[in-house]
Parts: sequence; C-alpha cells; structure tokens
Amino acid sequence: MFAPHPRKTTLNLFTAAGVLLVLATNPTAGEPPALSEAATAHASLQSASPRATVGAYYFGGWAGSSTRWPDDPAWTSLHPPTHLTKRIVEEFADREPLWGWRDDALEIMERQIDVAADHGIAFFAFCWYWTSDPEKLARDPKHVGLHLFLKAKNNHRLKFCLLVANHAGYLFQGADHWGKAAAAWLPHFRHPQHLTVDGNPLVIIFNPGNGDRDGFAQVQAAARQAGLPGVAIAGCGGGDAKQGFTHTTHYNVVPGYGAGSEARAYTELVQAHQRVWHGSRDQPYMPALSVGWDKRPWEGERGLGQQPGWYFPDRTPEMFATALESALAWMDQHPDQTTTERIVLLYAWNEFGEGGYLAPTKGDPEGAYLKVVNRMVQRAESQTQNARPIPAPDNTTSNTPPEEGNRP
Repeated sequence: MFAPHPRKTTLNLFTAAGVLLVLATNPTAGEPPALSEAATAHASLQSASPRATVGAYYFGGWAGSSTRWPDDPAWTSLHPPTHLTKRIVEEFADREPLWGWRDDALEIMERQIDVAADHGIAFFAFCWYWTSDPEKLARDPKHVGLHLFLKAKNNHRLKFCLLVANHAGYLFQGADHWGKAAAAWLPHFRHPQHLTVDGNPLVIIFNPGNGDRDGFAQVQAAARQAGLPGVAIAGCGGGDAKQGFTHTTHYNVVPGYGAGSEARAYTELVQAHQRVWHGSRDQPYMPALSVGWDKRPWEGERGLGQQPGWYFPDRTPEMFATALESALAWMDQHPDQTTTERIVLLYAWNEFGEGGYLAPTKGDPEGAYLKVVNRMVQRAESQTQNARPIPAPDNTTSNTPPEEGNRP
C-alpha cells in the first residue's frame, strides 16, 4: 500500500540479561545499541505499570464493494470488500480474520475493540483519506471502520487517532486543503477517546514531503479556536519542524519493496526498523515496528497489479516478541528522544493483504501475536489469564454483506 524504504543488512542475534534481542552489528548513531544492564533493570522496574502505549494501524480496505472481476459470478457472489483479491482468497486463506473478510458491521468493530483492548493494545490509528469533495469524503468506504468505532458502545476501551494517507490519489495540494481537512478532523480531535501527546490530539501524516507550513498553521489555529491547546503533527519517515511537524514516526519500513519476489528473513525486516529509531527533544520519535510483511496477495493480475517484492515468511511470535522488546529497550535508553507517553506504533492491526496483522485469523486463531503484546507490555500482575479468550470463528459473518443499517 505504501512506498518502500530499501534496506539490506546483516543481523546478529544475542542474549542480554536473559532477553533475546535483534540488534545491528556495529551500530551507527541512528541505530539502537545493545541492551545494557541498566536498561534491562529499568524495564524490570517498570513492570509495575504498562511499559508503553502500544497502538496499531487500522486499514479500512475491508468494507465497501470490490470493482475487480465484475464478470466473474463466483467472485462477485462473495460480496468482496474493496481490497480483497483472488490471490488472498485462493493462496492465503489462513489470513482471513475470525470474523470474516468484511469488517463493516458494528458488532464486528465492537468485537475487534474487545480483542485488542484485552491484549494490551491501547489505540487504533485509523487510515484516513483526503479528498476536496465533501460527498466523496463522507462516502469513502475506507472510513467505515472509523465511523463504526465512534458508534461502538465499548469504544471507551481504546483510544484512537488518524493516519492521514497522504499518497498518490489522496495528496494534499496547498495550505487550503490542510485547512479544510482540519475542519473534518476537529470533531475527532475533541472526542474524549482521541489519543493525545502532551495534551494535544495526535495526527500522523504519511508522506511528509508535501507538508505545508501555512496549512499546518491553519490546523493549529482551528484547534485553538475549538478550545484545544494545539495539535501534535507527526511525519512518517521525517518531517521538517520548520514546516510544523512536531513529532516523527513511520508507517512501516520495507526493504526490497519492488525488487522482485524473494523470501528474506524477518530479522532483516526488524533491523530496517531499528536503524530509523531516532528522535530529539524538539521532535520526539514514536518507534514503529512491523508485525510482518508479505504483499504477495496484492501482486500480479489476481492481486492488485503490484510489482513483486521481498517478503518475510519466517516470522514467529517469539521473533516478534524479541523485536518488540528491542523497541521498549530503545525507549528506555533514549527517553529524551521519544514521547513521555512512550508510544509505540505497530504495523498493523489488519493489513492482511500486505502481511502485517495482529488480528486473530484462521491461521492464528489463538491470537499468538496479540498475546505477545499483552505479555511484553501489560503489568506483570495482569500477565496471567486476565484477558478473555479470543472468540471462536463465527462462520455466519464470513463474506456476508452487512445490512444497510449497519453502515454509517
């Protein structure tokens, strides 16, 4: 879905104070050093409270109606959402979430909220897509998840924020666009469950290259007029403070995005993320980490037509635990480079087509990756069996179009 960040390196695996970490050899200034004994002790002292505020990106591609293969009755009978492909159904069926490929029903959103909150996820960062046409903005099926979250009776269990998907097809053009978008964001910013950083609602901007100082000034002015102290504006992969970016983070970091189909080691994917963990007092960084990456379901004619790229099929929950521990350790070692809320962004909750997902699926019905988050982040005393079991698959909702009344 998003642009690549080519990276290639060699990894060392080693154990520090009983915790296996994936860290770079010969780290540079921008890379996380080995976990020190002091950092390990600090992490141990923090076990009395959650060690981080962990959020997951939420992709809204599992609502609406696919326009692909309209002449194939077998395909259209599935009532496929916008980003479902034949490849994912035929070759990667284990990625189907327990509630089915569609997520555009209120009861499914409420189920997702409970599953996420029960397993240490603190917030969803919903992908949000700009258009200057208010009617198209309101009808975009990729916003259905956000609307359902706001309607959910249990949304008090999670915070939320916006990841503004400022890329091809949804690019902002000048300050006026940012000002108009701010008007759409304000009701969300003022919602009691909106995530804040230093008291300011957080908005994350994908592709910060066309950030606009005057446009961001309009965003800040609109927030202050609405009674808010300001807005925390984070750029994915950078963002000049002179333009108005207050923080930095990433969506994901992908080596070999279009370099041809090739299986690589998950540790190499982790390494690519670790190398970009770097912030400052003036622009704190929120470390990002990919649960996985394998976009083969979106490649080729039976996918979304994307070019083949590297994929990382050997991931395991244990390897993910190692990677998440290294992100927590980096924050321990660099408190002056990250947020006081200790925010970590995971790619992703439901990027099933790109292979980055925490949500329980038919291939992971017990939610092994979610349990890693709970174990690594939650309080020591809550690491027992406090989380409710993940519900068994409900075949009645799989691939079934929602009632019209369930749509926002």
